Amino acid sequence: MTKRVLIAGCGDVGLRVAQRLMARGERVLGLRRHVPQAAGVPMLAADLSDVDSLRALPDDIDQVVYLPTPGAREPAAYRAVFVDGLGHLLDALSAQRVRRWVWVSSSAVYGDHAGGWVDETTPTAPPGFNGQVLLEGERLLAERLGQRAVVLRLAGLYGPGRAGLIERIAQGRAKAVREPAHWANRMHVDDAAAAIVHLLDLADPHALYLGVDDTPLPIDVLYARIAQCLGVAVPAEGPAPAGVGSKRLSNARLRASGFVPRWPDAREGYAAQIKAMRATAG
Repeated sequence: MTKRVLIAGCGDVGLRVAQRLMARGERVLGLRRHVPQAAGVPMLAADLSDVDSLRALPDDIDQVVYLPTPGAREPAAYRAVFVDGLGHLLDALSAQRVRRWVWVSSSAVYGDHAGGWVDETTPTAPPGFNGQVLLEGERLLAERLGQRAVVLRLAGLYGPGRAGLIERIAQGRAKAVREPAHWANRMHVDDAAAAIVHLLDLADPHALYLGVDDTPLPIDVLYARIAQCLGVAVPAEGPAPAGVGSKRLSNARLRASGFVPRWPDAREGYAAQIKAMRATAG
């Protein structure tokens, strides 16, 4: 049966989700504060902080994907979308029987684990305000929707349109800690979109999944591979990224549900991205 899926915060990842759903015949509605021209996806201009703007939502929403982007990297902006905005949308859809709500969260809810493995059973200890607010939103959603809510905590995304790290390494501005090893966790943006669609389809999902590829890597190993693909010097040694913590994220639960990433190792994913960038540049 064809579903109506609302993508609240239909930016880069949301558009990729929408395109996958529309390709198989689902009805999709994207929600954004400002609707871009030629988005290619049916859109509603609405603001999660403005209750009145949400009154234009249709009354036949079956599923929701929630992945808005804060207006700024500060606590108030995060709370406005991940707690207050979430509550507003839950209220706006309260009269409807939304059967599945996928909340896109972040591995930022975990603290440092000294390179140890982290999975869905690992206690949360967010070191920064971003993880703290996201965790509050996760709990609000669980309280309101119970088993209809599924949380996907994504690792660092890379892929088309996300070339910041590649540019820093190309320009010699990136640093990489070597001892002790600091572990990096990545997921290709297209795999993230595919995982979201996968969770919408699962008949009996868990309440929580980690969205990450198969291969955590020491950050210096990952950076060295990117430098090799670019043909530039390996990044100099420097401090570990602040506020991230060293840990190895496990995707065993997501894998066990039947999901198979196209890019299981970020070294090959970045290599393909660099190749595509060069082809586009001519």
